[in-house]
Amino acid sequence: PSSLSLSLSIYASWGLCWKEEVGCETGNCAQYCAAGDPCAAAGEDASCPCASGKTYHGRGPMQLSWNYNYEPAGRALGVDLLAEPERITQDPDLAFSTAMYFWMSPRGNKPSAHSVMMGTWEPTAQDVAAGRTPGFGTTTNIINGGLECGIDNDYRVEDRVLYYERYTQYLGVEAGDNLRCSDQRSF
Repeated sequence: PSSLSLSLSIYASWGLCWKEEVGCETGNCAQYCAAGDPCAAAGEDASCPCASGKTYHGRGPMQLSWNYNYEPAGRALGVDLLAEPERITQDPDLAFSTAMYFWMSPRGNKPSAHSVMMGTWEPTAQDVAAGRTPGFGTTTNIINGGLECGIDNDYRVEDRVLYYERYTQYLGVEAGDNLRCSDQRSF
């Protein structure tokens, strides 16, 4: 499991070289604003409309993205990340805290990536029917399933798997089964 979070962080931030999504540093990535109030629409006890002039592109070691992820992470950490998303790039402790929050927290029908890799997540019949079973592939689905899963030989998934396998070898642990999400529907 430690190799997993390390490999995902290194993959997401290009070897921990980037604290912010490449190409978005000047606010050019407004596409990460889900319209309206997606948190309230999902039945959550929170409001997460985008703040005027702010962008919610990937920031930090796990590249936290989208207004509907910034709000609950900020609330859990006591910071208004909807109003000040740039704080993630300015405060290394906050950056790593957002990564840990995202890693450890279930959300809606998604389990936490941590519970998947620790073997404590029990897939529902709906998960099994969608091809979502324990393993690294399901963590990719949790993080970026709508973009990367259900696609044969997706280069992004293959890159993630290579990073993961490399770190499991370094640490002398087994990679396990279900490394890819090509046969999974997104959550």
